[in-house]
Amino acid sequence: MNSMSDKAIIVAAGRGRRLGQNTNDIPKCMVKVGGRPILHWQLRAMAAAGIRDIVIVRGYLGERIDPGTTAVRFIDNREWERNNILASLICAGAEFAGGFYFSYCDIVYAPSVVARLATEAENPAAASLIVDRRWADAYQGRDLHPVSEAELAAVESTPERVVQVGKGAVPAANAVSEFIGLAHFSSAGAEALAAHWQRALRDGLDAPFGRAKTLRQAYLTDALNAMAGAGELLRPVFIDGEWREIDTQQDLAAAEQAVSLWAG
Repeated sequence: MNSMSDKAIIVAAGRGRRLGQNTNDIPKCMVKVGGRPILHWQLRAMAAAGIRDIVIVRGYLGERIDPGTTAVRFIDNREWERNNILASLICAGAEFAGGFYFSYCDIVYAPSVVARLATEAENPAAASLIVDRRWADAYQGRDLHPVSEAELAAVESTPERVVQVGKGAVPAANAVSEFIGLAHFSSAGAEALAAHWQRALRDGLDAPFGRAKTLRQAYLTDALNAMAGAGELLRPVFIDGEWREIDTQQDLAAAEQAVSLWAG
């Protein structure tokens, strides 16, 4: 059994330009869905699972992130305009010890999703990834964010593990699920993640990494694929819906309907 952490790191450094005027004056995580900022839906779900040590990596308009009544700690990504999700997460590298939960800032999910992750994360694995089996449903009529941008996952059954994940990494015909951007890294998994970053950093931030043209522009999925390629176990934690990504105005409307089921 892995020792569990009640710490979560939320990467909330990017601007979210495709939300247009919604992010002119506030960062993406503060855009309201169902009357609450995206971030507040996340904090609510995490609190329900007993996750109360929250670290937020901020960048664009970071001083305007308001966690409401939840106590959080902030880490600044001062290079947010030049780098991407993986580099943002590495800004919080000093917080990796003991393992951590991880979340993108532009997704909303039911409290039951975090509860499921917390239960499954007790099993030995470098990382446990929430993946949605009903991913295709969310792309019906979603022309502003097509399937080509989905972080689809290829899963092997013996043992059950994610072997490839990311935009363009897995053909839709071969994908059993989509990684939603919510995960748990065990203590060993967090160490492995940091080690892959340090190894890649030897070639410099402008060298290619995974499917990314440069390390500084790499996604978390590039690091996950490096971990999978090294034989580290990435365990899929399957859900069927119960979440929404908010990348465009079109997504906002769909998310409004979804969160109405979890309000209370």
